[in-house]
Amino acid sequence: MNLDEKIVKKNYIYNGKIINVRRDDAELPNGKPCIREVVEHPGGVCVAALTDDDELLFVRQFRYPYLEVIAELPAGKLEIGEDPFESGKRELEEETGCVAETYRDLGKFYPTPGYCGEIIHLYAAKNLTFTKQNLDEDEFLNVERIPLDKAVEMVLNNELRDGKTQAAVLKVKLLKDKGLW
Repeated sequence: MNLDEKIVKKNYIYNGKIINVRRDDAELPNGKPCIREVVEHPGGVCVAALTDDDELLFVRQFRYPYLEVIAELPAGKLEIGEDPFESGKRELEEETGCVAETYRDLGKFYPTPGYCGEIIHLYAAKNLTFTKQNLDEDEFLNVERIPLDKAVEMVLNNELRDGKTQAAVLKVKLLKDKGLW
């Protein structure tokens, strides 16, 4: 069975600094018309940086939509046309003051596929060297180290609620346990 839907017309409602919002006229696989609401986002990166002591580098920062401080792996928004891997390296150093000698691609993560086109590129990093943190002027965060096994427990206990962080933590743990990282 064909499951593809077709865009008939894109109708932009809002064009912002980070997102655009559309209310599209679309066509279902059976030919019937429908409306689809879409948030356009340039995408992002997330890096699970593992120290020689099996600790992951986390950042704690205030996340306005939830009005709370949350712990998550270093991450950031892609600039239009920016290479995700280069963005990941940049974000890791800016947020944690850390550069890695070795990286591994952990794949893509679709955080909200029902209405948002954001794709987050996940990476693991190791063989770390610490340089200098270089935060954006509107960025306020604290860096902390959490042992990998503790981070897995925190995911299972719903203490780490960020989806990209959960996925990357669990992938790193599985790869490490299988001797693949």
